[in-house]
Amino acid sequence: MEKVCKKIFFLQTERTIDHVLRTVFMQKKMLLLPLILCFVLFGKPVSADEYQAPNIVVMLADDAGWGDFSCVGNQTVSTPAVDSLARDGALLEQFFVQPVCAPTRAEFLTGRFHDRSGVRGVTRGQERMSPEEVTLADVFKKAGYVTGCFGKWHNGTQWPYHPLARGFDTFYGFTEGHWGDYFNPPMQRDTTFQEGEGYIADDITTKAITFFDNQVSNSIGKPVLCYVAYNTPHSPMCVPDADWSRYAERPLRQQGPDPTKENPVFTRAALAMVENLDYNVGRMLAAIDSADTSRETIVVFFSDNGPNSLRWCGGMRGKKGSTDDGGTRSVCCIRYPGEITPGTRVPRMTAAIDLLPTLAGLAGVPCEAPKPLDGINLTAILKQDTHLKSEQKFLETKLAKRHIVASQRGRVSIRTDRFRLDDKGKLYDMRSDIGQIHDVMKEYPEEGARLQSIADAWQHDVLDCMEQPEVERFPVGYTGAPLTELPARDGHGEGGVVQSGRAPNCSFFTKWNTTEGSLVWEVNVLNAGNYSAKVWYTCPAKDVGSVIELSCGKSRITSIISSAWDPPLNTGEDRADRGSESYAKPFQVLSLGTIALEAGEAQLQLKALRIPGESVADVRRIVLYPVE
Repeated sequence: MEKVCKKIFFLQTERTIDHVLRTVFMQKKMLLLPLILCFVLFGKPVSADEYQAPNIVVMLADDAGWGDFSCVGNQTVSTPAVDSLARDGALLEQFFVQPVCAPTRAEFLTGRFHDRSGVRGVTRGQERMSPEEVTLADVFKKAGYVTGCFGKWHNGTQWPYHPLARGFDTFYGFTEGHWGDYFNPPMQRDTTFQEGEGYIADDITTKAITFFDNQVSNSIGKPVLCYVAYNTPHSPMCVPDADWSRYAERPLRQQGPDPTKENPVFTRAALAMVENLDYNVGRMLAAIDSADTSRETIVVFFSDNGPNSLRWCGGMRGKKGSTDDGGTRSVCCIRYPGEITPGTRVPRMTAAIDLLPTLAGLAGVPCEAPKPLDGINLTAILKQDTHLKSEQKFLETKLAKRHIVASQRGRVSIRTDRFRLDDKGKLYDMRSDIGQIHDVMKEYPEEGARLQSIADAWQHDVLDCMEQPEVERFPVGYTGAPLTELPARDGHGEGGVVQSGRAPNCSFFTKWNTTEGSLVWEVNVLNAGNYSAKVWYTCPAKDVGSVIELSCGKSRITSIISSAWDPPLNTGEDRADRGSESYAKPFQVLSLGTIALEAGEAQLQLKALRIPGESVADVRRIVLYPVE
């Protein structure tokens, strides 16, 4: 007790009461009596109940490259809201993520490199984080925060991977990797499937603002963690008329490193989507201001990978999917008025893995995880507090010596403060060669060998040790789960049945024309019991009447598609060619009845017993609800 009082007294005389309370909270010395006595004796008395932890708002763009913002020099686009975050807070000038979406999102949520958390890809179950991982939401919920996730999740659909099973109290959005419909899209509110309202980025922001407003005005007064995970400017390239009208004929003042490979229509659409995104960032900031909580709210903005096309990116090599700087570097801004000095610049390498420990550090929240974090707490260097000089010096040294791993489909690249060893074993001096043109392995053989040994060790100790199941199975009936969704993305077709697009995340089953055809999901039934089964389908009037059977192991139930539902595909929304991605359409729900499932690994299969027309139906998902 005496040591606690002495530390409180020292800190109170050197720093603010707010800092004192955070120190006490972080050390978990929750002894109310000595805390009050020390402040009565040495300063303003403040009780633990009066301490208000800061709100946290994190906004994540999808496929926006480092060069897509005016604050870093893009002369074609205007992003005043993101620019204001860089102006009023800190800009992390060398901030790195992973080459694609799900791995970066997992790193942000866990503070650990995605390979360690079991994330191997972006779809068909490879995007799922191990249930053993502790997430950002887990950490802040344990500290008394109300937590909400809005938008694109992309780290698992079924329990225990769903956001409601990963520490979030509220969810509004979609769990798959990308969406095919951006206007009044199909969304999920907690466990209810419903239609969104308006353009998807606008809708996500509106729901996030409502959540934030409701919580900060709540008399309970709990702090808020609000994760706003946008899915723009990810393809398909859909954007409202008002945003597109500014770009349809706009000259591109800067282009990518090879203008012959750049699609100017795609670039214009992407930048129009970025401006819409910035408008929504501005709406979120305005909501924070309107609630009079700006000084009590930490705001973070970043993107999940490089640009999704070959457009201007400051001369860096690579785009989304590349392990080079162009594919892995992102804008990142952190604003915390009164704590982070406006205009702060962090030139050292930082990364998505740093955000969890840093946010916990800024908020004074204990960051306890069963496995060691790869991320570094940047609090000392962000605050620029003169009383943290020793911590800042230590942190500067640590950042200067660190390396960051980029990993994509077995390709590994290592980035240091000065060099990058690319996934082909070539070495580049990034201080003088941002475009990665000149291999300097001969000039720096020792550094090249050192980084290659790190890459080899990563392959041997991490990638080669990752679980690679022969069959990717999806859990059904997880204890406490209110439902199990099995989207077409997680299944496969047999007997001529195919998915509607090469990118499976937002696909549906189609060409189900024969009784030999079937829709199959490899599952692991965790709890035996009865489950109410529903299917999301479309069927033209001329094909109504098919008798379908859902089976799993020895259990079978049959139903008839008796109602027509045949809406058109959304082929008129795109500003640039959708390519191999599937178009979307709304689906109707058909109840199949109740099926008894036995525990264990099995195939869940949907097939037709009788087909009176030319086809059976198109199918978007099956959902199983446990029957009490």
